[in-house]
Amino acid sequence: MGASEENSALFPIFVLTLMALPLVPYTIVNLFGAFKKKAAKINCQCSISNFSTYSNLTLVLLWVVMAVLVYYIKQISTEVQIFEPFSILGLEYGASDSEIKKAYRRLSIQYHPDKNPDPEAHSYFVEFISKAYQALTDPISRENFEKYGHPDGRQGLQMGIALPQFLLNIDGASEGILLLGIVGVCIILPLTVSVIYLSRSSKYTGNYVMHSTLAAYYHLMKPSLAPSKVMDVFIKASEFMDIPVHRSDEEPLQRLFVLVRSELNLDLKNIRQEQAKFWKQHPALVKTELLLQTQLTRETAALSPTLQRDFRRVLELAPRLLEELMKMAIIPRPPVGHGWLRPAIGVVELSQSIVQAVPLSARKAAGASSEGYAPFLQLPHFSEAVVKKIARKKVRTFQDFRDMTPDERADLLTQVAGFSNGESHDVEMVLEMMPSVTIDITCETEGEEGIQEGDIVTMHTWVTLNRGSGLIRALPHCPYFPFDKEENFWLMLADSFSNDVWLSQKVSFMDEATSIIAVSKTIQESKEGSGASAREINVAVKEAIEKVKNGSRLVMGKFQAPAEGNYNLSSFCLCDSWIGCDAKSNIKLKVMKRSRAGTRGGFAADETPAMEDGIEEDEEEEEEDFDDYESEYSEDEEDTKETKSKGAVANGSAHNKGNSSGSDESGSEAD
Repeated sequence: MGASEENSALFPIFVLTLMALPLVPYTIVNLFGAFKKKAAKINCQCSISNFSTYSNLTLVLLWVVMAVLVYYIKQISTEVQIFEPFSILGLEYGASDSEIKKAYRRLSIQYHPDKNPDPEAHSYFVEFISKAYQALTDPISRENFEKYGHPDGRQGLQMGIALPQFLLNIDGASEGILLLGIVGVCIILPLTVSVIYLSRSSKYTGNYVMHSTLAAYYHLMKPSLAPSKVMDVFIKASEFMDIPVHRSDEEPLQRLFVLVRSELNLDLKNIRQEQAKFWKQHPALVKTELLLQTQLTRETAALSPTLQRDFRRVLELAPRLLEELMKMAIIPRPPVGHGWLRPAIGVVELSQSIVQAVPLSARKAAGASSEGYAPFLQLPHFSEAVVKKIARKKVRTFQDFRDMTPDERADLLTQVAGFSNGESHDVEMVLEMMPSVTIDITCETEGEEGIQEGDIVTMHTWVTLNRGSGLIRALPHCPYFPFDKEENFWLMLADSFSNDVWLSQKVSFMDEATSIIAVSKTIQESKEGSGASAREINVAVKEAIEKVKNGSRLVMGKFQAPAEGNYNLSSFCLCDSWIGCDAKSNIKLKVMKRSRAGTRGGFAADETPAMEDGIEEDEEEEEEDFDDYESEYSEDEEDTKETKSKGAVANGSAHNKGNSSGSDESGSEAD
C-alpha cells in the first residue's frame, strides 16, 4: 500500500514534466519572436490597437497551471524515511544487547498502548519501536542490517508507475478496461491523428494553400483583369468556401450589405437587379466579400460575435492567398512565357488596401493625385475630411505631404486639420517608418557587347530601402489588421504597353543574414565566371555585404532577348503593405539583329518557373470591362509619349535608376 501511495504521489510530477517539455521551448521561441517584433514595430500612441491573441492567453494559462502543480507537489512531497533501528531506539551504532533492552523498556513505558492511549503513540510503537527492537535482537536481522543496511537483507531495485491512485486500485474485472484504455491512447489515437493529418495535408501546398485554390486562381486569372475585379477572383478560394454560413448570419450580413453597398461596384441604374444578382451568389462568396469590404471600410463595430470569428479567419488567410494569387498573375504563360502586369498590380493594390483597411474607391484619381486620397488614410487620425482640409494648402498628393519638413507638417496638421500635438506626433512616427525604395537596374549580356536577339540577358538589380527612422526591418503600421504582417516587395520588369511581365521576384528585407549569404554566393559565382582574381572577388563580396547591411537587396534574373527592336520597359517595385510607397522607373532595351554565330540557347529546364501541380493552361481568354477606378500605374496617351522620350540605351546594354513613388520616373545613360 505504501508503494502504491508513493507511485500515486509521482503522478503530478509526471504531468508537470509532460507539460514542461513542450511549454518551455515554445515560450522561449515566443519571447524571442516577440523581442524581434518589438524592435521592428512602431512606437505609436494611436488609440487603435491590434486584437489580443488567444495563443498568448493560452500560454499564460498553461504557466498558471504549472505553477499550481509545483505548489501542489511541494505540499504533498515527503522526505523518504530510511529505517534506522539504532537511531529509533536512541542508541549509538554497535550498542550491546543489554543497552538495546534498556532502551526498549524505556520507550515502551512512554509509547506502549497500555501506558499511552494516544493513537499516534500506538502507531509509532508498532511501526518503529517494535520493529527496531526485533531487528536488533534477532541475530539474522541484525547481521543483515549491519551488512546491507536493511533487516530483511539485500534489497532489489524497486520500480513504480506514476499513475493516480484510482487506476492502481483495480480488480480483475477492471484490468481489461485499463488495457483497452492504454491501447487506445498509445496506439489507436496516434494512428487516427496521423491519418487525419496526412489526408488533410495532401490537399495543401507548401504555403498552406489548397491545390483547388491554385487551380481556381490560375483559370480565373485573365490578362485584362481590372483592379476592381481582382476581388471577384480572390474570394473564390476554397478556404473561403469552407467557411460555414449559418441561418443566424443572414440578418447581420444584411446590415453589413447596407453599410458597404457603395463599395460593391453595383450598377446604380439597375440597383434592384444588381442587388438580387449579388445575393444569388454562393452564400460563402457573399459572406467573404462582405467581410472583406467590412475590413476595407473599417465597419468592424457592426460585426456580430459569430461574424467576428469568421472575419478574423478571412483576414488570417488573406496574406498567403494574395501571395498565391500574385504568383498566378505573373507565372509565365505560353506562347511567349510572360506573366500579366495589369492583374499583378491589381493584386498588390488589393493587398495594400486590406492591410491598411482602405476602401478601393479611395484610390480613384482625384485632381493632381493619380492615387487618390488612399495613402493618407493609412496615417493615424486621418479621414477624407482631413485630406480635403490640407488640400486647400496646396498639399495635393501624398508625396507632397511626405516631402514637407516635420515642422511644416506639424504646423499644417495642428493649424489646418485641428490635430493635437500628440496626434501630430503619431503621424510623424508612422511617416518615419514608411519605406522609400530606389531601384538600380542593369540588363546586359554577360561576356558580350550589346544585346542580340536570342541572347540570354541578365537583369542585375539592387533594391534599396530607406526609412526616416533608420530601421531596415520593420512591421508596417496597420492597426486595423489583427495579425502581424511582414513587408514584402514585388520587383517586376514589365512592358506596360503589351501588359507582359518579363521577370518578377519577391523581395524581403526582414532576414539580413539570409540575404548576406545569398549575395555573397551570387557575387562570387558571377566574378569567378568573368575570370576575376581572388582579391577582386573578395573586394566585390565585401562591398555587396556592406550594401545589404545598409538596406539593399540584390535581385538577379535571366530572360531570352526577343526579336530585334527597341523595347520601352518599366521596372516596378511594389509593396504589399503600404500605399504610395512603390517605385517605378523606365528602362529602354535595344535588341540588335543577330550577327554572332549560333545562339546562346534558351532557359534550362530548371530555370523556367514551373506551374503548380494540377493546373493546366486555359486557352480561352475573356475580356473584362474596365469600369473601375484607375490604377496608380494606369498608362494614358500622354504617359506613353513621355515614356518613349525617357530611358537610355548604351550599345544594347540598358541601365537605369528609379526612385520611390509611382509618379517618379527617371532614366540615365550607362557607358
